[in-house]
Amino acid sequence: MQRRKQPMRLCLGCGERRPKRELVRVVRSPAGEIQLDPTGKANGRGAYICPDPACLEKALKGQRLAHALECALPPETVDALSARLAAQP
Repeated sequence: MQRRKQPMRLCLGCGERRPKRELVRVVRSPAGEIQLDPTGKANGRGAYICPDPACLEKALKGQRLAHALECALPPETVDALSARLAAQP
């Protein structure tokens, strides 16, 4: 019996390749709204980070998240992402 191949994604913070389900997707919707995507299926441009606040900080510090989402991140959006990521189990 063959197992299905698990999709791998790269964390923008630490640069480690992990299975897609272990990472958190940040998505920029077609309307330009930036939010966490717990389902991994929301429409828009997505980027992946580990569910660790340190990885989010690294991705923000190096402008990697803004580059991947192809837009500037306002400070209030960054604060909201940090708070939601810290609240996730």
